[in-house]
Amino acid sequence: MFARRMSELRRRLADAGVDVALITDEDSVYYFTGYYDYLHMEFGRPTVLVVPRVGASLLITPSMELDMAEAAAVVDRIEAWNDGLGEEWRAAIPAALKGAAWVAIEPDRMPPLVRDFVGSLVAESRLGDVTPIVAEMRMIKSAEELQLARHAGEVAMAMMEAGRAAIGAGVREFEVALATSAAGTRKAAQLLDAHYEDGRMSPNTHFLQIMASGDEITKPHHRATTRVMQRGEPVFLCFCGMTNFHRFKLGFDRTFWIGEIADASQADVYRVAVESQAAALAELRPGATAEAVHAAYAEVIQTAGFDYPFRCGRATGFSFLEAPQLVFGDKTVLRPGMVLAVDGSVSRAQSSRAKPFRAKPFRAQVGDSFIVTEDGYEQITAHPKGLDDVVL
Repeated sequence: MFARRMSELRRRLADAGVDVALITDEDSVYYFTGYYDYLHMEFGRPTVLVVPRVGASLLITPSMELDMAEAAAVVDRIEAWNDGLGEEWRAAIPAALKGAAWVAIEPDRMPPLVRDFVGSLVAESRLGDVTPIVAEMRMIKSAEELQLARHAGEVAMAMMEAGRAAIGAGVREFEVALATSAAGTRKAAQLLDAHYEDGRMSPNTHFLQIMASGDEITKPHHRATTRVMQRGEPVFLCFCGMTNFHRFKLGFDRTFWIGEIADASQADVYRVAVESQAAALAELRPGATAEAVHAAYAEVIQTAGFDYPFRCGRATGFSFLEAPQLVFGDKTVLRPGMVLAVDGSVSRAQSSRAKPFRAKPFRAQVGDSFIVTEDGYEQITAHPKGLDDVVL
């Protein structure tokens, strides 16, 4: 799989007239080689994949990761470097770029430290952007990736069920987070044991639970705290960061209430959120444009009197955000094999046009992930979202 991707990248580099590509985005490094580390630039240690259109591919990575690289990386050559010795990661790059007339990098994904060094070696007039080539390749998922997507959906649904079961009056938010993490890890472990031979891949979830309750409900990326939840309050659970099975990411979220909906006006907002997602899904099919899906979603929200919403969704894969995005201006034509997170979301500010009286701010969101198929889509996350289903 990785060798096939590398071969296709070389072909595309040749078509674009690129002599050498430098890949520094850690998700793309994994996509092309099967190699990953857990520290990368967070600890100031660059990993660089050098792919010439003709010649040996080269992985430059910290020496402390050498055992992992040798076990996992599908590359022709590995150069390990150590902190403070010689030129460190810089040592191998000049030779790798020697004679290259056109070098392509990932401008928005290359660490500034590496970008500055490459700029000292290659004139700006000889630098190009390999991002469109990589994004296009990663846009349509292989059969192996679609299996990962479906399994990631199973992990996400296990976390949602556990979170739903843990929510209750008198419960602290972090208790819900502990339940979801344990459920996701156990489900991931079951899937890894049953379907995968790579014993190096960890099943453990490793992202702080996104959730909000009560008056914090308008904060879409709030993390679980020690807050005690109360009857009648709304609770938002999001797994867009925690759903990371075998490095494959998805989007998945729901809004719940504990026991009852204390503020009846919140139910109306929630219904619009659900309707906006349904409108988007009515447009989700091959041949539709990304912005057309967003337009259908936005029309429902704005017709109901709420402000223009954020994007309807995004493609996912080995990164949390891939191309295309479901937003105005993205004219990408949807094709079978794309994996997309599609949301329905409404935010009501203090002075919303939809509610001229002084209603409390509120936010409702539902979201799922889908595979675009030949005749529509396949849903890979699911959880009931009728009002009767989300009042716990």
